[in-house]
Amino acid sequence: MPASPRLLRRRIRSIRNTSKITKAMQLIAASKMRRAQQMMFDGRPYAEKIREVLSRLAAVQTISGQAAVPLLEVREPKTTALILVTPDRGLCGALVANINRAAGRTLAETEGNVLVISVGRRGRTFMVRVGAEVKAVFENLPDRPRLADTLPISSLVVNLFEQHEVDRVLLGYSRFESAAVQHPAIQNLIPVEPAKMGPHELIDYIYEPDPETVLASLLPRYIEMQVYHAILEAIASEHSARMVAMKNATDAANEMIENLTLALNKARQESITTEMLDIVGAVAALES
Repeated sequence: MPASPRLLRRRIRSIRNTSKITKAMQLIAASKMRRAQQMMFDGRPYAEKIREVLSRLAAVQTISGQAAVPLLEVREPKTTALILVTPDRGLCGALVANINRAAGRTLAETEGNVLVISVGRRGRTFMVRVGAEVKAVFENLPDRPRLADTLPISSLVVNLFEQHEVDRVLLGYSRFESAAVQHPAIQNLIPVEPAKMGPHELIDYIYEPDPETVLASLLPRYIEMQVYHAILEAIASEHSARMVAMKNATDAANEMIENLTLALNKARQESITTEMLDIVGAVAALES
């Protein structure tokens, strides 16, 4: 039985109100996305350069056989810590599902015990649901975080590693590629992996006061920067994914409104035609 014009009008009004909400959320996400992208792009060169410099410096120390720094110590991974960066809110398409799925694969493939340090409510909910051991939870980070806002996270994992509570630290987040593409990334954070260099690539630098002190001072700063930049990437990915998801929702709502409007017009036309036929039939009956 076809829907009545009154029911169709009610559905059109409801969907139109929904489209207004999704359109507003799209505009808000687009505004936040531009700021988050700018912060992320500004920090990406520094994060990549410090990774390159310290990995080469660590390689020099490893190849030359000098004393190792604690954060470079490679152990058998009996216990692994996973920093999982996810949004606090949903409505951002498949972003949350993709990073949670990647984290779930990491849990399944990692031997030994895994401790999860959740940054974001969605990751915590997923890890609790699958029965993972959640060591710490960090939520409600600002949309434009400062380095000081993320220092507790990096300090926690450094302390866990140096106190031999964990043997390896992984960092999982959504890496921003473009406004429409964000890829889940799981990378090694601690121990810092030295660059692959041969003895002929060694450069004889002079360090003050000594290489071990330089590395011991710079490696915590490196870890702080990697965690901070991963969170910037995740925030930019979240706002981009939410903008695209809300745009798709708005487009779908507008398409539904068009289809329902067409159905309403057909229903009105059928009603008018039926009334005209009744009038013509009544006139014919009176004339006969």
